[in-house]
Amino acid sequence: MSSTPEHATPGFLVWRLSMKWRVAVDRAVAPLGLTHAQYSLVASLYGMDRAGRRPSQRELADHTGLEPLYVSKLARALEAAGVIDRTRDPADPRAIRLSLTQDGREVAHRAIRVIQGLLDQLLEPLGGLGSERTQAFNRELATLLDVSLDAPLDTSLPSHTD
Repeated sequence: MSSTPEHATPGFLVWRLSMKWRVAVDRAVAPLGLTHAQYSLVASLYGMDRAGRRPSQRELADHTGLEPLYVSKLARALEAAGVIDRTRDPADPRAIRLSLTQDGREVAHRAIRVIQGLLDQLLEPLGGLGSERTQAFNRELATLLDVSLDAPLDTSLPSHTD
């Protein structure tokens, strides 16, 4: 039996799922000295590095969906831990380019393996990471993530007529 309220809204369910997964990822990567937010940067940098990219902090913020100021704070902490290098972009002195150190690549590789195992566990009710249900779930989530939030919301209260 589900512990989810019967008439839960999609927003409530997304919130609950994101909190559940955030806690699970935090616990899984903590032994590697990472938080969930730091993992998102390190894993993203790992994938970008493998594709031959060395992103700016702004590009990494756009990629992860995190605020640029927060990415800057996380990057400074990861640099202090010896996980990433931060260097000024010679073409744009305002931009900071990020890359993983050798230790950072090793931490990222281990963390990605840990999270792959966690995803297998979390997605088991849908048939596992490679199942058609999980692929459909991914497509639905991607559709929702593509919705622009730039349009103003109508915050007026509905009028009631008697």
